[in-house]
Amino acid sequence: MNVVQQTDSNRRERGQRDQRIGTVVSDKGDKTIRVNYEFLVKHPKYGKYFRRSTTLATHDEKNEARKGDLVEVVACRRMSKTKCWRLTRIVKRGAEIDVAADIAAAALP
Repeated sequence: MNVVQQTDSNRRERGQRDQRIGTVVSDKGDKTIRVNYEFLVKHPKYGKYFRRSTTLATHDEKNEARKGDLVEVVACRRMSKTKCWRLTRIVKRGAEIDVAADIAAAALP
């Protein structure tokens, strides 16, 4: 019998995954957040840079991200029809929005 032993040279290294940093725009779903990712694109003829954005459906296993947070996401296997990104870390917490305080401040003369 020929026994094949795995060595470090035989193992397939995992490739570098795509990473994005964006802002959470929705945290309504269970274990799902929507992350808005903005990037610059150069016009092919005129060379001017303009801003584009896309919304990524992202898996948030612990439901820890909130609306307004700056988060880092990484590409992963497809989890649903639109969800193929996974939350890796929260870079910066967004400002807590207190609706009652905003209404009270607006009512004061």
